[in-house]
Amino acid sequence: MNPVDLLLGPLTYDFMQNALAVTVTAAIVCGVLSCWLVLIGWSLMGDAVSHAVLPGVVLAYVVGAPFALGALVFGLLAVTLIGVVRDTSRVKEDAAIGVVFTTLFALGLVLISVTPSQTDLSHILFGNLLGVSLADLVQVLVLGVITFGILVLKRRDLTLYAFDPTHAHAIGLSPRRLGALLLGLLALTVVVALQAVGVILVVALLIIPGATAYLLTDRFARMLWISPLVAAAAAVTGIYLSYYLDTSSGGMVVLTMGAVFAVVYLFSPRHGLVASRVARARRRRLALR
Repeated sequence: MNPVDLLLGPLTYDFMQNALAVTVTAAIVCGVLSCWLVLIGWSLMGDAVSHAVLPGVVLAYVVGAPFALGALVFGLLAVTLIGVVRDTSRVKEDAAIGVVFTTLFALGLVLISVTPSQTDLSHILFGNLLGVSLADLVQVLVLGVITFGILVLKRRDLTLYAFDPTHAHAIGLSPRRLGALLLGLLALTVVVALQAVGVILVVALLIIPGATAYLLTDRFARMLWISPLVAAAAAVTGIYLSYYLDTSSGGMVVLTMGAVFAVVYLFSPRHGLVASRVARARRRRLALR
């Protein structure tokens, strides 16, 4: 099979076209947001929100409402509860995150267990890329465009908040509101990515692209380009690999991102492990002369 057939062959199927469109949209939006999550240190928050939406999705399926609505409601609920527990008790943020997201995730598992057996909700946990419908595609595209647009419009304020919230407050911005906006966008982004890879793997889309970009550049503006490009390229590669290897699509997308991170972690020109070891050895040789 020639390279053109390898590339265009899968695109003859509608389900592959939908899967690629949904995954690339989710990857780009998550890739942009992950830059701020990595910079601020909110990786655990991304994990928490992605798991906490589970009961909302299950309840939406039970009552026949759009799953995105239930996911968004419980994503925002999780963010609110974490803030309340953190601000009104001695419990620190990491502990509040752990309490809230594990409780809500457990609630989701309980709701799945009592849902009628003819309703298969496993795709909520693991994703269902190859079963994406046209309605699902439109929903993801709309939510993705809204989230991406807000991130682009507010990028300067959000970046200042990430680097120096005190200075942001001094020039008239509200760090609390900016933090709330970022958390709200996180909840919305989880809804976008949920359709692609499911609850369990969505956190990888929110963290790995930003972490990869962070090792490749010291400039945040470049991170905002590198991260979504890495995420989109890994998404497309993962979908194609899953098609030809007959493996889990969502799992292969995340595995591809993990492989890219591993390569960058080892061989990044400035911050890679190999480059660091070589530079350290060079400094030692110079010191001994």
